Amino acid sequence: MSHILRIDASARHSGSTTRQLADQLVTRLVEQGYGSAVTRRDLALTPPALLTESWVGANFTDDADRSDDQRAVLAHSDELIAELEAADTIVIGVPVYNFAIPAALKAWIDQIARARRTFRYTETGPEGLLTGKKAYLVVASGGVPVGSDYDFATGYLRHVLGFVGITDVTVIEAGQQMMDGDAVSRAASAIEELKQAA
Repeated sequence: MSHILRIDASARHSGSTTRQLADQLVTRLVEQGYGSAVTRRDLALTPPALLTESWVGANFTDDADRSDDQRAVLAHSDELIAELEAADTIVIGVPVYNFAIPAALKAWIDQIARARRTFRYTETGPEGLLTGKKAYLVVASGGVPVGSDYDFATGYLRHVLGFVGITDVTVIEAGQQMMDGDAVSRAASAIEELKQAA
């Protein structure tokens, strides 16, 4: 059974471009057979916890040696990683806040980027363990041109996803909406074209 994991990061629930476009994209992917099940993680409703000294200590303790308290500290991280592991396709709504990603999305990344779980170090460097997955970044900004030198959101997410093994990444963007009234409609059209090409 194919599975889609949808991550929403916008602080806005009404009027959010990334939520609107992610709705459309997930619908198209389901229609095309890329997801018979959808798991939704709304980071604005349930923001992941920030890393703490206890979390770091638990993470760097071998699994067999972890105490019950350490397992409890890592339980939420384990849950988020399990969602990623179960997904074939990941859709991430990415509003650009102050040139970068929302804090809740960064906290999610910190929870899922774990040595020996989602990546490992080898003699030739780090190796991502979440291979064979497809990711879509639905990116929206008010003034930042997506893909520009000062868009620190898109490149960072491509890098982090690649670091954990997700290298097949497509960006659907509605950038510079404050200056470009057609940005959202072009992004919606890109989703429709994606459907036709699938």
